[in-house]
Amino acid sequence: MQLSCLPVSLYDDIFSGQISIADWIRFGAALGLDAVDFSIKFFPERDAATIKQARTAIEKHNIPPGMIACYSDFTHPDPSQRAQELTDLKADIALAETLGAKFIRVTAGQNHPGTERTAGVQWVTDGFRHAIDTAEKHGITLAYENHTKGAPWDYWDFSQPTEIFLEILDALSDTPLGVCFDTANPLVLGEDVLTLLEAVIHRIVVVHIFDLREVGVFEPVRVGTGASPIPQIFSRLRQTGYDGWLSIEEASRTGETGFEQAIAYVRNTWEHSVA
Repeated sequence: MQLSCLPVSLYDDIFSGQISIADWIRFGAALGLDAVDFSIKFFPERDAATIKQARTAIEKHNIPPGMIACYSDFTHPDPSQRAQELTDLKADIALAETLGAKFIRVTAGQNHPGTERTAGVQWVTDGFRHAIDTAEKHGITLAYENHTKGAPWDYWDFSQPTEIFLEILDALSDTPLGVCFDTANPLVLGEDVLTLLEAVIHRIVVVHIFDLREVGVFEPVRVGTGASPIPQIFSRLRQTGYDGWLSIEEASRTGETGFEQAIAYVRNTWEHSVA
């Protein structure tokens, strides 16, 4: 098992520049993580200076980047915007290669008013296929998440319902598209996390360890203190021999202690889960 973290609790400070990318990398190394994850919004211009700052910190603190969380929106009703989304995602893939990240988290897109299911599924599968071609050339794995609502979005995810998420995955079963499995997102719609896990378990390349206070409410809490069945998920993963990346989505906004406690919980729970 390899452990990384997406610092959602620090998003506002990083986006505003109060905390630098180098600060996050230094903090991640001090926490003893195996890698640090980034949001693509850490690199709003993908400018050379910001990229250099990140690379310098990565080398200085000897900790690699794990995954870049991107917000692809292939369900936009405007075809020109969908084309731009693909262009942007290809640029994200190139950035991942430059930084040394191995994974990019991709999303279907927003549930835009007027986007019908059949058309939306087709637009997403078309967009992913083109992006997968580029990712393979760069040695990057795309990890499709059962998502809720992206940080820069106005609407919830088009494929938030499990049946749509699985329909898109099935349409891409002939591709190397992986899954970034989120341990709590299905709870927002009252759906069963473990049922979805079974349906996608052999395509998982990264696990987003996330927790919500209760079913039906999108209220993040420190990992291990909410409604997500994390011990059961870990046990099932270990039964299948999963030994890939676990990525803590730390969104509790409880300061440094929140990160430390989440990391300790995940490591202890993984170690003691029944294989």
